[in-house]
Amino acid sequence: MRLKRLLLLLIGVTGMTGVFAQQPPLERVEPAFWWAGMKNPALQLMVHGEKIATRTVTLDYPGVTLKQVHQVENPNYLFLDLEISPTALPGTFLIRFSKKGQKELKYTYELKARNTAQKPLGVTNKDLIYLIMPDRFANGDPGNDIVKGMQETSLNRDSMYYRHGGDLQGIMDHLDYLQDLGVTALWLNPVLENDQPTTSYHGYAQTENYKIDRRYGSNELYKQLIDAMHKRGMKMIKDLIHNHIGSQHWTIRDMPSKDWVHQWPVFTRSNFRDQTLFDPYAAQVDKTLMTDGWFDTHMPDLNQQNPYVRNYLTQSHIWWVEYAGIDGFRLDTYSYNDAEYMAEWGRAMKLEYPSLTFFGETFVKGIPNQVFFTQGNTVNRGFDTELPGVTDFQCLWAMNETMNGKPGWDDGVNRLYTTIASDFVYQDPTRNVVFLDNHDLSRYYSVVGENMDKYKSALTWLLTTRGIPQLYYGAELAMKNFSNPDGLVREDFKGGWPGDKENKFTAGGRTAKENDLFNYIRTLANYRKNNDVLQTGKLMQYVPENNVYVYFRYNSDKTIMIIMNTNDKEQTISTGRYAERMGGFSKAVNVIGGTPLPAIDSITVPANTTLVIALLK
Repeated sequence: MRLKRLLLLLIGVTGMTGVFAQQPPLERVEPAFWWAGMKNPALQLMVHGEKIATRTVTLDYPGVTLKQVHQVENPNYLFLDLEISPTALPGTFLIRFSKKGQKELKYTYELKARNTAQKPLGVTNKDLIYLIMPDRFANGDPGNDIVKGMQETSLNRDSMYYRHGGDLQGIMDHLDYLQDLGVTALWLNPVLENDQPTTSYHGYAQTENYKIDRRYGSNELYKQLIDAMHKRGMKMIKDLIHNHIGSQHWTIRDMPSKDWVHQWPVFTRSNFRDQTLFDPYAAQVDKTLMTDGWFDTHMPDLNQQNPYVRNYLTQSHIWWVEYAGIDGFRLDTYSYNDAEYMAEWGRAMKLEYPSLTFFGETFVKGIPNQVFFTQGNTVNRGFDTELPGVTDFQCLWAMNETMNGKPGWDDGVNRLYTTIASDFVYQDPTRNVVFLDNHDLSRYYSVVGENMDKYKSALTWLLTTRGIPQLYYGAELAMKNFSNPDGLVREDFKGGWPGDKENKFTAGGRTAKENDLFNYIRTLANYRKNNDVLQTGKLMQYVPENNVYVYFRYNSDKTIMIIMNTNDKEQTISTGRYAERMGGFSKAVNVIGGTPLPAIDSITVPANTTLVIALLK
């Protein structure tokens, strides 16, 4: 009789009452294979099968030692601690599961040779990230739209809640488009299998850790996509969820132990209050609610203090880097995780892949709130989080105020200036990802009231400020809508489906307004791509005057002047104030259009416009 665990989760009842789920004698071993020559010699295998814990485990392979066999509450699990010597060679060996009077079970385990030719490239401030929700971008293989046997087999492009059919092949088919736009890195919303009954399209309730969702393709296709990107000099960012999994995850349907997830007497949500983590006066109950409460009934909150949970997550992430050639990670819901574990995880990644980069989602308000999660112990947290960078929500909030707020001493564009001025609290703010919108936020074109001048101005800032810029798919087409509900900002990219009446991937399929915006972004993005000064150049900013914000990006080769006019009327500025950065230059060219400026002693900037000016001698 199967344990009715899903029902227990949905109504919030705790415990492991009833009998354990019936499984095949040897249902799975994860990770299914590994590699010889990894820097960390330790490997923990999770074995699942009917009463597998009643069997004796043996193996015999030169350089591989079975150090310990762990049993847990559920007899359907064993955790095997292996030590793989640096002398162990690639090859296969049998893991035997024996029990007197029963047929011996065997699993052929493989140690593969590492791909020494391909190392993680890392995603840095030299890159431009393009965020894609795979189900909504392009359908390259209609044959995988519906997969029999999966819990959700609905397909309805007219609904924001059902799957639409986008997949990995659709992304691969449009790499030319993305590269032409100036994109150098892709961040895909999670692509692991989400075999949930409803709304599985977004990917954040995964039910497998080692398998690409079959409606997106396969593990092999995912690797082919990354290989194709690498040939173009592009990079792949994998979206990771440490905090929770889907209610239909196989370890939830048959939990190893009660403490695999955070259990509550009744269903309990997180209070979503990051302040409790650093508040010196916080009550412990509030801290616990923040980190141990669930996001939703279908997203069980993983207990990262359980050592088996920690190993399971960390090893799966290392596995994907080694298998597919991942270049970077985006860490979902970072602030809700166990801080000690996340620091341990960061050290493990840096040990195995020094060139790998990662950044955490810190959906918080307040500069200290955001800095609290970054590495370096810069705000006296007491330990190093090992988190190099974050999604810079503080810059986003500042840009919202810049574009829509009323001028004031601390308001309007002064909010942006002050936010950037606070960069001293980071170990390195250039590792932060700057953005205007994403899959959880209102489209920025709508945020600025569909004012194209303001929209271009904000995008110009995005591509010229410090940090790693990120575009959300369709931003180059001024896709709009408010995230109420969030499905409204996850619409299909027109032209990505066979039979679409419009194809926005081509100039002929775009309107004049869309082509103007696309060309604007492409021009600036490719200029940034080809000029180090907008990637790694130093930044100098000036206190805004008359709602005009001026900053420079410069290095030994070039100096770029950026002037942001947030007024509803054009402004003419005298440039004598900026002599510190403009000295020695006599001419200038507008980067957009390549037209020379008539003079540089005074410059006129149209209303709600940001100019990017290359200074010349």
